Amino acid sequence: MDLFNIFIKAAFIENMVLAYFLGMCSYLAVSKTVKTAVGLGAAVIFVLAITMPINWVVYTYLLEPSTSMLSGLIGTEMDLTFLRLILFIAVIAAMVQLVEMIIEKVSPALYTSLGIFLPLITVNCAILGGSLFMVSREYAFGESVAFGIGSGVGFFLAIVAIAAIREKLRYSNVPPALRGLGIAFILTGLMGIAFMSLMGIDPAALTAGK
Repeated sequence: MDLFNIFIKAAFIENMVLAYFLGMCSYLAVSKTVKTAVGLGAAVIFVLAITMPINWVVYTYLLEPSTSMLSGLIGTEMDLTFLRLILFIAVIAAMVQLVEMIIEKVSPALYTSLGIFLPLITVNCAILGGSLFMVSREYAFGESVAFGIGSGVGFFLAIVAIAAIREKLRYSNVPPALRGLGIAFILTGLMGIAFMSLMGIDPAALTAGK
């Protein structure tokens, strides 16, 4: 599959948040202001773009029996795919720690605003879900990179969009029972419906000029 098609599909048509509703905890908690939403969204893009190809290498050359270097060393195939969850999370945790140190050094104010939700990217189901989707769809290395960046961009767009809307809602007359998470859930559902309208679009046809 064309890399651009995978990117567009991951960012818009199969958006992690609005199509699969993955990563909702940080999506709802950090989307109160656009500034924190941009910070977390950028961090998610970085983590997904780095961890997806690394996890591809780990899965292909360590866990998958037919291509594992360990199988070649011992002369027999070893199926270690049952370890993928542990190793994927270990890679994600290492990259999140790196992002955390960079943000704390570059922007202490943003680091304080993100609070506990920055280290919680480690257990964000959108991050781990991306790696598991990569395995189930049998992407090649380049495709996994495009899918990781596209998924990160999709998360970024979703969280910044909901944050911008929630900032405007502060000046709106929202019924008391719906203030806070109530209206955020409704908005997320409406945005999900809007993104679902893109599911009938074939990215390959767009790039072919049809």
